[in-house]
Amino acid sequence: MCINFNPVNRFITLVALCLFVFQSTSAQNAAAPSARQITARVDEYMKSAVEVERFSGSILVARDGQAIISKSYGMANVELDVPNTPNTVFRLASITKQFTATAIMMLQERGKLNVNDPFCKYLTDCPAAWQPITIRQLLTMTSGIPGVSAMEAGPLQGLPVPWDQWLAAVKKKPLDFTPGENFKYSNGGYTLLGFIIERVSGKSYGEFLQENIFTPLGMKQTGYEDSRRIIKNRATGYRQLPGDPITNVPYAEIFGLYAAGGIYSTTEDLLLWDKALYTDKLLSHKSLDEMFTPFKEMLPGKGYAYGWWSSKKFDRQEIAHGGNLAGFINYIARFPSERVTVIVLSNNGVGSSGKISNVLSAIVFGAPYEIPHERKAVHVASSILDKYVGQYRIQLPLTNFTFTNENGKLMAQRDAFPKTELFAESETDFFLKTADIQFKFVKDTNGVVTGLIVHQGD
Repeated sequence: MCINFNPVNRFITLVALCLFVFQSTSAQNAAAPSARQITARVDEYMKSAVEVERFSGSILVARDGQAIISKSYGMANVELDVPNTPNTVFRLASITKQFTATAIMMLQERGKLNVNDPFCKYLTDCPAAWQPITIRQLLTMTSGIPGVSAMEAGPLQGLPVPWDQWLAAVKKKPLDFTPGENFKYSNGGYTLLGFIIERVSGKSYGEFLQENIFTPLGMKQTGYEDSRRIIKNRATGYRQLPGDPITNVPYAEIFGLYAAGGIYSTTEDLLLWDKALYTDKLLSHKSLDEMFTPFKEMLPGKGYAYGWWSSKKFDRQEIAHGGNLAGFINYIARFPSERVTVIVLSNNGVGSSGKISNVLSAIVFGAPYEIPHERKAVHVASSILDKYVGQYRIQLPLTNFTFTNENGKLMAQRDAFPKTELFAESETDFFLKTADIQFKFVKDTNGVVTGLIVHQGD
């Protein structure tokens, strides 16, 4: 997607949205490709994705609950020369949130809670500022609960990180905004949902999901992750930029993220999950509709529901979510009107599974798409980079970008995330090597920067 920001020090709200070129074309009336055409086009695209973008992982495309494409690329473990297969286990990262949301809805159907309950009903010593927060606001990321880093929480006392240690750290921080008045992506909010699941069910988060979702659906290679466990077929997370050697990514514990990012799975198990979401095996259709309906529209046609993004793509509703954690980057996209599902799980953490999912969806629907190409960096004078220095803000979803010129390198920082170097394609167009994100600075006729367009692959 493309988002327009206005420069700061001059904070302004979002003013426009654009999608991929191939998404802006009507796909609803395009001629449906044959199965042979889909396979050939997927093979052509993925060949370039592997060669140009160093994709490593598994993909699955399904229609009506049946896989029409299921392929794997690259290595699950480079040192042991073990290839990725459809049975390779990947860390799902934030795709976990949809399982957490489903567990909450299960408990609501059983009369154990209500999403309109105040969160503090389930937590003693609740901070005064948290009193208005509801379970629904945690689900829809409108609670204002801030994130907490491992450093902020202090020395770790063991694995997994103690709940009380994480909670003490998050309690010390102010809310990002008044509950219900804004949206900000929040891992912390989903961690609190995991606490509610445990408090209400009397079981650990992992046990509840295993007994109520994974085992009933036959998801035999899916579970809650613990680094101490031996997990058969588990992939290693890597990092490889185009032209660079592959490197290991240090294993990251699920610190404060267990119900926000602690599940592992395979493409084939996720297909079982997808199929169940068309039935009442886990939830009633009423609860499923509630879970998939955006609570607040952040961008035109796009909003966050309960653990899922809902948006318009290819003239169809897409229910989707991504995940990114320590060498893994994933995406699952569902198009309910056609019962088409695309799953992309990758153990090269600098790619864009969201972009790959978009292209595979475009192929299925007969829409235009682009073959990956390598971007070439050019030199831009430091004096020109100085013009871009400053802060840029969008109010909904609440996001800040800060740009600095550090020894002739333009550095970008989103909110509290680490700084990342930008590379120039022209005097106004820049790209990241670590993700499929491009930046375009907009100038007026006098050369004054008046805005920023951020184009993200998913």
